[in-house]
Amino acid sequence: MAKEVDSSSSMAELYGKRLKLLRTARGLTQKQLGALVAVEHSRIAQLERATGARPTLELSRALDMALGTDGLLADLQPHVYRETFLRPHIYWKTFPDWSRAWLEKQAQAIEIRTYAGHTAPGLLQTPEYARATLRVGRTWKTTAQLEERIEARLARQERLSAPNPPALWVVLDEAVLRRPVGGPEVMRGQLAHLLSICARPNITVQVLPFSHGEHSAMGGSLSFCTLPDGTELAYTEGADTGQLVEDLTDVKSYGISYDHLRAEALPSSMSLELIRSCMEGDSARVPAPPQHRRMAQVHLKQPGGWGLRGSRRRLGRGARP
Repeated sequence: MAKEVDSSSSMAELYGKRLKLLRTARGLTQKQLGALVAVEHSRIAQLERATGARPTLELSRALDMALGTDGLLADLQPHVYRETFLRPHIYWKTFPDWSRAWLEKQAQAIEIRTYAGHTAPGLLQTPEYARATLRVGRTWKTTAQLEERIEARLARQERLSAPNPPALWVVLDEAVLRRPVGGPEVMRGQLAHLLSICARPNITVQVLPFSHGEHSAMGGSLSFCTLPDGTELAYTEGADTGQLVEDLTDVKSYGISYDHLRAEALPSSMSLELIRSCMEGDSARVPAPPQHRRMAQVHLKQPGGWGLRGSRRRLGRGARP
């Protein structure tokens, strides 16, 4: 363990070299260590070579436990994570080409707004829910690549709890709550996670009820991010493709559609009650459209209310949207 590591190494390379030294010192093969921490041996190889997705804190702790290293790898992991966003060309390569540009922009954003029509957004998924959604996708070819995608998706979430996190506003279609992705237990855990994460001051979740009917974003998901310099970008995504939208006119048009969805969605408190009722298996009634629409309009007129485009104040880092 006294072996020196080249000072020019990245933190990911340092992590990988330490892991290899620790593994070989214990006389374990990559396959044996993978079995101890419940990942494919190819994942261990990727970590040692500093390729693929960065290590998560959960995996780092499991490796420390398996190797008896008293938190050494877990202590390194935050430094690897911070480096991830300084060197995105390494991190993003696990994702399809059409999504990389958006993910790079999203990683820099001070404000993120999303409408999700079919599944919970990746930033809010539990590990089990993420595995269930990614497993049925058609853009991964090998099991190792699937594991990379899962690890990478979970790593992206760490920014929400880091210092100066982005403000995140999410509108979920009611279908997201009703479809039992991964089975009843996985779905119950995902809904519980949504309830828990909404307690953070930088995160707001609303539900768009079925009673709203048709709308302009029914074909997939719609997201926006605001960069530190004030630039706004949009991103539309379907099952197997996505498009980064940078034209100001198009971004504004998509933004108006999003604001309409946000105004028609249930207020946050009512949304949380609906999420809770779905988690508990109740068939709770959603308030009739006129009722929740009146509540939304009242809230919009209150000081500090939601505010639509053209009237809402600019958000600072960590502020609730």
